[in-house]
Amino acid sequence: SYWELDQTREVTSALALDVAGGEQDCYLPTWQRMLEIRAVDIVQPDIGYVGGLCRALRVARMAEAAGIPVTPHAANRTMVALFTMHFLAALPNRGKYLELSIEGADYYPWEVGLFRNPPYTVRNGCVSVPSDPGWGVEVSREWLENSKRRVSEEA
Repeated sequence: SYWELDQTREVTSALALDVAGGEQDCYLPTWQRMLEIRAVDIVQPDIGYVGGLCRALRVARMAEAAGIPVTPHAANRTMVALFTMHFLAALPNRGKYLELSIEGADYYPWEVGLFRNPPYTVRNGCVSVPSDPGWGVEVSREWLENSKRRVSEEA
């Protein structure tokens, strides 16, 4: 179980390959302990779980002080993936990996036509993040006009 840091450390110590973790953690003292006991080789803060970019940066700085690389978690194709790529590009201790969903329109039909320009490109195993203002993308006006607004209410 990911919350059992001592057990995770045992797995990490027993394996010759890199072990990553933390994508579901939001509590900063848990991150600090994870780093102190070197429970993982790579930390994976998820911007959505950890509480936004500022808290993700705090985790990245803690990891940098511990000499541990950061490969953020973003396993879907939402705007969070784009935010994560910008976050990763800004890190001095970024890891050599990027978790990137490869599913297409069949898996994520809602995203078809969402952006007027590609949110990122992948060439030869490298991702390029747009440098235009904001997050580097423009949401399609037509997509917005054809979207349905849904409001959920607590029962």
